[in-house]
Amino acid sequence: MSVSYFQNLLNLLKIEREEDLRSYQQLNQSTSVAERRAAGIVWYPIAIRNTEISRGDYLTVETERTTHQDINHQLRFGASAVLFSNHDAKNDRLEGTITFQNGNRLKISLREDELPDWANNGKLGIELLFDDKSYDEMQAALKAASKILENNSDNDLVKVLSGLSKPVFQNSNNPVQVSKLNTSQQNSLNKILSSNHLAIVHGPPGTGKTTTLVQAIKALIKQNGKQILVVAPSNTAVDLLTEKLADEGLDVIRVGNPARVSEKLMSLTLDNKTAAHSSMKEIRGLKKQAAEFRNMAHKYKRNFGRSEREQRKALFDEAYKIIKEAGNIEQYIQEDLLSKAQVITATLVGSNHYTVSKINYHTLVIDEAGQAIEPACWIPILKAQKVILAGDPFQLSPTIKSDEAGRKGLNKTLLEKCIQLHPEAVVLLEEQYRMNSLIMEYSSKVFYENRLKAHSSVANHLLFPGDLPLNFIDTAGCGFEEKSESTSTSNSEEAALLIKHLSLLMAELIIKCPKEKLPSVAIISPYKEQIHVLKELLLQSPDLQPYTHKISVNTIDSFQGQERDIVYISMTRSNSEGTIGFLSDIRRMNVAMTRARKKLVVIGDSATLSRLAFYADFIEYAEQINGYKSAWEFM
Repeated sequence: MSVSYFQNLLNLLKIEREEDLRSYQQLNQSTSVAERRAAGIVWYPIAIRNTEISRGDYLTVETERTTHQDINHQLRFGASAVLFSNHDAKNDRLEGTITFQNGNRLKISLREDELPDWANNGKLGIELLFDDKSYDEMQAALKAASKILENNSDNDLVKVLSGLSKPVFQNSNNPVQVSKLNTSQQNSLNKILSSNHLAIVHGPPGTGKTTTLVQAIKALIKQNGKQILVVAPSNTAVDLLTEKLADEGLDVIRVGNPARVSEKLMSLTLDNKTAAHSSMKEIRGLKKQAAEFRNMAHKYKRNFGRSEREQRKALFDEAYKIIKEAGNIEQYIQEDLLSKAQVITATLVGSNHYTVSKINYHTLVIDEAGQAIEPACWIPILKAQKVILAGDPFQLSPTIKSDEAGRKGLNKTLLEKCIQLHPEAVVLLEEQYRMNSLIMEYSSKVFYENRLKAHSSVANHLLFPGDLPLNFIDTAGCGFEEKSESTSTSNSEEAALLIKHLSLLMAELIIKCPKEKLPSVAIISPYKEQIHVLKELLLQSPDLQPYTHKISVNTIDSFQGQERDIVYISMTRSNSEGTIGFLSDIRRMNVAMTRARKKLVVIGDSATLSRLAFYADFIEYAEQINGYKSAWEFM
């Protein structure tokens, strides 16, 4: 690899950006506000709850989503957005940046110093703009990395990650022992401590990757006392690590807004720590004073003489000076808090937020690196001397909008590349704490070279004595034909069979388990349309109504990182052509099949599925352990 390596990534990123922009424009131009709201890029209607002048003399507007609060959305901290009115006038829009988002509240910093008159009339909304900023950040990082190689700069980390040199490890005669870690976790921790440039934690499902990372971060801080940056592609993954690190007594600051709303997490954010600082009383006083000057200035009407104009200007100038002074104090508070923190956590792009953009770190930890596109990883990498990649290349891969960019290599992550380039840097976590060994074994064989073993606490756990932990229910020959919708697929007869099977199982469990100890259930399908069908059938099932609080129904992606006692997977596809669509993404199926602790039930048509060796072998595995059933047995 060389400079051309980064040029290739820049070219792929350009293709991805153009496809992303094209699909955004298509959605924006051809759909109504209600449709864009359903797609998660609009809050409408919203109410303005508060306004204040903030950094850079911009107006920050606090808004609340007043209806349709259950719709999932993509409006996030740091994203570009627009405040708009439902009036037809094209200028009834103000662009800005989302500076806070939690629950149904959102703050947007506008590039104006006051709200226009139209903001008081008609319904208002907030719409996500195309994410140019993230693409700009990724592009800048790739260009900077390319420049490092071009100039032959003294940056060993870039050379190691680019494959131009090998990672170096320090031999230690006294490995660190942490009692709560198993052997492979200990090995991983010591690999991290001994590494000069790169260490990789390969964490299959349920193997305690987060626990290992947290203990390694603690040990690194003890080793050299230097500040660590911890990032991940999703807010949810960042939140989990932030909370776990704080539980270990580390001084952690979360930059950006958590996805999960909890008092504990909010208290760890930079915004909340700044607000709790003793100097904030002075800032609030200054902001109040500035607001008074601005209100006095606004009392001057538009038709006034020279002296009034000068007086108005003097009031605005005074307000600006006061706001600038408040901003300087706030910046000092934030710099002070950040300099004292042991760990800073953020998303990949959030690691370059203006509050932390100039900070460099000794060590960077990228969690869920198997879900991150490589260009995004280079944003934080350029701030560090050493990087720890953690994840699993056999679970969910990054979302790529452009098929062309994916095909040409953007879908291959830095984690995958480094595992291939530097196997000496990798430690596989081998002991899992989630699944009965019969649920684990097929995944272990296909993806992990049969190296996984189940911890004794879970290896034989069952819903009840004599139950079999894995079933494949074969619908072949039942005439359960799939139905294609516009962009998805459903199979109502397969869904009905699943609900019937779950009803029978729950009836058995009610007899064998105390009511308060009923197991948790996940119903998973790769297809959104099948999820709609399953949710409807669940609502219509009188037998299951008392237990719906124990049952979650959703797509595979939403269950990444989660687990349940019982998991049902509705495979959905059943056709004479043997077409299985994106069921051929076996990494996604690995995620689905490894969510279950005590029972996994896969329902599908063997005639369709067996066209792919992965499913043919799985069905054969189910037969070997006596877990194969025909759907006819339940009809």
